Amino acid sequence: MKNIAIFASGSGSNAQNIIQHFNGGNIAQVKHIICSNPKAYVLERAAALGVPATVMGKGDLTSDTPYALMQLLEADAIDYIILAGYLQKIPAALTAAYAGRIINIHPALLPKFGGKGMYGIHVHRAVVAAGEKLSGITIHLVDAIYDNGKILFQAQCPLTPLDTPEDVAAKVQALEQQHYPAVIEQYIKGNVSR
Repeated sequence: MKNIAIFASGSGSNAQNIIQHFNGGNIAQVKHIICSNPKAYVLERAAALGVPATVMGKGDLTSDTPYALMQLLEADAIDYIILAGYLQKIPAALTAAYAGRIINIHPALLPKFGGKGMYGIHVHRAVVAAGEKLSGITIHLVDAIYDNGKILFQAQCPLTPLDTPEDVAAKVQALEQQHYPAVIEQYIKGNVSR
């Protein structure tokens, strides 16, 4: 069985979905939540689901040498890191140590609407402002550049001229809930091209 750490910064709906997907199975288990925001609702979700959670300060998470973070991951024998609404850049030491084993979901069809500052409602506002007819999700590997890693999976949803950024967010979140845990599982099993 593989061990997963989820990195999150917000409400944790994707984190909860992933935890529940793997609970009781024999493929993987979520061993830890790493959170960059001490007020994030994901901490309550983790407690309710019995998953240990640690809040780490920005310095611990963005340092070129994130010793405390690396020690925590090693202590839990973490095989994969899953980003679920995580708003910090992953340190180069971590992307090197976990090359090919850090997965992120982005709320748009990369390479469009990616990069630093493009997350959550900011992405959906940009999609609406550009008059896009489609949006969706991109599940990809993480490397040293924002939203640059190899794309593992994309799913799209149609947009209408009347859609607001909040409408787009709801459509995209439905895709996230539907696909993210399943794609993670297939990747861990080796059924998604590496």
